[in-house]
Amino acid sequence: MDTAQLFAASVLLVSYALIVTEKVHRTVAALAGGALVVALGPFFGLIDRETYPSEIHFMSEAVDWNTIGLLLGMMIIVGILKDTGIFEFIAIKTAKLSRGDPWRIMLLFATTTAVLSAFLDNVTTVLLIAPVTVSITLSLKLNPVPFLISEVLASNIGGTATLIGDPPNIIIGSGAGLSFNDFIINLGPIVVVIFVVALFFLKYVFRSHLSQKPENIEEVLAMDEWEQIKDPVLLKKSLGVLGFVIVLFFLHSALHLEPSTVALLGAALLLLITMEHPDRALHQVEWGVLLFFAGLFVIVKGVEEAGLIEKVALLAVELTGGNLVVAMFVILWVSAIASAIIDNIPFTATMVPLVNSMSSSPELAAQISQLDGNPLWWALSLGACLGGNGTLIGASANVVVAGISERMGYPISFREFLKYGAPLTFITVFISGMLLYVKTFIL
Repeated sequence: MDTAQLFAASVLLVSYALIVTEKVHRTVAALAGGALVVALGPFFGLIDRETYPSEIHFMSEAVDWNTIGLLLGMMIIVGILKDTGIFEFIAIKTAKLSRGDPWRIMLLFATTTAVLSAFLDNVTTVLLIAPVTVSITLSLKLNPVPFLISEVLASNIGGTATLIGDPPNIIIGSGAGLSFNDFIINLGPIVVVIFVVALFFLKYVFRSHLSQKPENIEEVLAMDEWEQIKDPVLLKKSLGVLGFVIVLFFLHSALHLEPSTVALLGAALLLLITMEHPDRALHQVEWGVLLFFAGLFVIVKGVEEAGLIEKVALLAVELTGGNLVVAMFVILWVSAIASAIIDNIPFTATMVPLVNSMSSSPELAAQISQLDGNPLWWALSLGACLGGNGTLIGASANVVVAGISERMGYPISFREFLKYGAPLTFITVFISGMLLYVKTFIL
């Protein structure tokens, strides 16, 4: 490793250690790491002044503004929607439907989150579902953390099924020329199976929480959910804009609009038609989450510029030995492990040209030509998306839910998330690999 690689690796490891041990807040750790990369990168040969004349150029390239803009826009929309009382309405309605049974509540919300995450991006889904979950669990005197963790795990699984469900799939679809239907046909059945397995896993690991008898259930059942609607006019306007945004999410590829543009357009439109004061709306934004992502993007950009991500990817390629089955499983597991540790977006972007190169090599190309499709793309997708469940910082949805939960007074620690996310990641990646093998080489 050269000086730039040692510096980038050191910043990544120290920042990650601070996040894991929670010696300092994760946002502070990410911002400090990002600041070190920007300030000292040129001295260690990490930032090329010809490519990046100033720190601003480097940071503007490093930060995924599409993710930041999407989060900001949806946070504003959800913040305004929250003032209508709709979340309390849904909470009481759900409590009545579930009769207060904790497992039914978890099952209902996890399934809803997984389905929505397949057709919306998973960050938007958890932004909508998490506040409802906190409201219903607190009204029943239940700890919201197990329910929030189950939802974010379900979100990452559900998002794996479609082209638009998770950012890595968008990158893969673009680089490989794969359609929406390609993802549904090849990954949809696999995701359904592993989601059912995940539900059994969640019921088992959270059995102590699910066996608790909720309090105030009779009072909740006696409540009139319609009384919770504080501003019907604002609700109609907010739901109208939200519906408009969701439709644009489905059409954004055809309209050549980025998801962030859609979200920010919806936020601006809602502020305009409701005359909501910007200060009040912006107060609802999880600024700590946005700054955490910004810092993390800069750190990962430093690692990427040093060539470390490419080194890991190249090592995975070398381990295949020209065998398609081995290549498929190596890509699956390396992607899963890497995506649990670092952001899966730059890793996937680095892997796409490498998988393209592997697929065109004489040994693998001959084997792929005999199959109905290229299994290496599906291995990359499954590994990158499911690997996001491995740690608290493995996927954007994880960090967003952690921020909402912390703001509500129920912080989710790195260790607590790891306790449930890591084993589920291993189980789902293992099963998905077996199913992909059977589908590709046996059926």
